This record gives sequence, structure tokens and C-alpha cells, in this order.
Amino acid sequence: MITAGMDLGSKTVKVVIIKDGEVVARAKLLSGFEQEVTAGEVMETALSEAGIKPEQIDNIVATGAGRAYAPFAKGTITEVGAAARGAYARYPSARTVLDIGAEEGRAIITSGDGKVKDFAINEKCAAGSGTFIESMARALEITIEDFGPLALTSDKAVPMNAQCAVFAESEVVSLLHSRISKKDIARAVCDAIASRIISMARRVSIEPDVVLMGGMAFNSGFVRSLERTLEEMKINVLDYPEFVPAEGAAWVAVDRATGKGIVESHD
Repeated sequence: MITAGMDLGSKTVKVVIIKDGEVVARAKLLSGFEQEVTAGEVMETALSEAGIKPEQIDNIVATGAGRAYAPFAKGTITEVGAAARGAYARYPSARTVLDIGAEEGRAIITSGDGKVKDFAINEKCAAGSGTFIESMARALEITIEDFGPLALTSDKAVPMNAQCAVFAESEVVSLLHSRISKKDIARAVCDAIASRIISMARRVSIEPDVVLMGGMAFNSGFVRSLERTLEEMKINVLDYPEFVPAEGAAWVAVDRATGKGIVESHD
């Protein structure tokens, strides 16, 4: 059996193809202004990588903010459901799933079989997402790739109060004028985001094992801040973290094609 999962996110479009229970291709592109066109291009790239023709695919399920406009898809699933199913496929013992992307963060409690028990979403402000880090990196005049490693070199906790990205940039400038080092400010930013994410997660409870996915999983300083906030509870960073929801959608496509059909009640 061959299935595909498409994740039409706010920043990128991802496609994962599964053949006979194994991931055989991953592809992504920036979303652009026409997600439907981008999705077609990403699917074409993934099919080429897997050496598969479009007519060979048995089922396609879409997720993400733009899932309703996904070309080729035979069904959809919410981001929460896709993240939970993808986490289960990668890390079966996961019970708390943290999905922190470009625009929002989610905390999901699973039942241990890929199904969602409860969840919370931070979607009102970018303060708990990758966009916030991008803004702070610009204020510090460093690259987004250097942000996490720089934060890891800090051994000093500096409080940061601003939650709005605009006000936080001003606070960063003030800290720099106060001769606070860039590494300590980078850690302060990571600590602040981690605190917001964990506060959100505690609304639904936090149960081990905890796994992290989404673009923020690449930020090593943020991962360390999460562990400090959770009093050294281990954060298990999933491989290819930005592709987990797309892979989850592909597994849902398998489930539905084979009659397992995880019930999705969060649309």
C-alpha cells in the first residue's frame, strides 16, 4: 500500500509518502501565495524521490491550516490529530506531544494509541512560536541558526517580561544597552517561550514521555529551556520534526484505507 500525507502550513508545505509501512520520501517548499500550486509541486518532488507514479497512491490525507484546499487529497485531519498520529508512529510511548511551529504552539495529550485525549493551542500571539524567535534574532543581529547554540552558552537567567513581539524587541534593545550579553538575552528569550509553552501544556496536564516536533525543535537552546522549566524532565526531540504532522496524515491515510479509521473529533 502507498499513501501520502500533505501538511499545508502557514510557512511551508510538506509531503510524506509511505510505502508498505516505511517512509520513502519527504519534501517541502515555502508555502508562497498559492498553497494549492505549491502543494502540487511538493507532491511532484516527493513522488520523484520515491520513484512512484501518482496513480499508484492508494490514499492521500491533508492536514494544516490550508488542508481544505489541498489538491489530490481524499480526506483531511486536523493538525492536532495528525501530530498525535505522527508522534505515535515515531515514538509509541509518547503521551505529551509539543508541536511548536512558525505561528502557533500546541500541547496534546494522547491515549497511547495515536488518539487525542485533550489538547491546548496558543494561537492568539506569536510569543510562543518560531516567529517570535525570528524577530528576536533580528533584534540581536544574529542568524536564526545561531540562536539556540548561543543560548546554550549562557549560565545566567535574565528575566524577560514582554510577551508581544513588538515590545519584546524593544526590551531586547534595552537589555543590550544595559550591557547584558547576547548569549544571556538569547537564553532569556528561549526561557520566556518555554515558560509560555509549558504553562499552556499544564492546562491539559503533562505526562511522560514528552516529545517535541515542529520547527522549534531545531533550536537547541529552546529544548534546554523546556527541560529546565519542566524541572529536568527529558524532552525527546523527534527526527525530521517538521515532517511529523505530514507523516501522521500519511499514517491516517493508511488507517482509513485499511478500515482502522482513527476517529477525528476536533475539526
